[in-house]
Amino acid sequence: MLKSSPLRLAAATLLVLALSMAALAGLTFPPLTGRVVDAAHVINATTMTRLDSQLQALESKSSIQLVVATVPSLQGQDIDTFANEMFRAWKLGQKTTNNGVLLLVVPKEHQVRIEVGYGLEGTLTDVLSNIIITHAIVPRFKQGDLSGGISSGVDDIIAVLSGDKTNWVARQPVRPDNRSSPVNLLVFGFLLLLFMFMNWRAQVSGGRRASMGASFAGGMIGGMLGGMERGGFSSGGDFGSFSGGGGSSGGGGASGSW
Repeated sequence: MLKSSPLRLAAATLLVLALSMAALAGLTFPPLTGRVVDAAHVINATTMTRLDSQLQALESKSSIQLVVATVPSLQGQDIDTFANEMFRAWKLGQKTTNNGVLLLVVPKEHQVRIEVGYGLEGTLTDVLSNIIITHAIVPRFKQGDLSGGISSGVDDIIAVLSGDKTNWVARQPVRPDNRSSPVNLLVFGFLLLLFMFMNWRAQVSGGRRASMGASFAGGMIGGMLGGMERGGFSSGGDFGSFSGGGGSSGGGGASGSW
């Protein structure tokens, strides 16, 4: 009975990790068709035109890629995880500078998030992102003015990114560029447990298959560690005429609700 306990614990842990990874792998995102992706259909035409012009001008001037997105659902995930996975799937910002920003709004679930690329975390800090959400976006959302709240939030984000920090709090230190997304950590944990389990089986039974499984898992772990050191894994590609530049995010920014 005691001998089977480690095996049962490992199996239960692997099952939890597998289910978590399956949930993340099942996320679907709208195509990145432009700088404003209104999949929830809540932004009026006038605001859409104004936002697109603003975001295009910002990117032309600074190469910063700020994208506004609305989605109908978080598909069972929290907004922090969903926004980070969407950011990475869309590869917002330039690959060498990671200077992307995502303003994500989920109207039906009353959630909003500013997701910031690695390279801008020292400029558009978590504190500043929270202030923008709290004072520029949420008050208008509470009044039912989604277009106005999004527009106001974009104005303030651009002001910060352009260096206009009058009345803003001091800059925060940039976090290191080697953090991993939740899905990376889950995959790593799964492979590590698989390696330990296969290695244990190989020692107990001397089975060739178990030894091969341990070697395979160990190789995958090594490859994943190398990938994390280069800034993590990103998925996705071009989605139409507009696309991300290959950037990534590690979860910088802030979230809010109304």
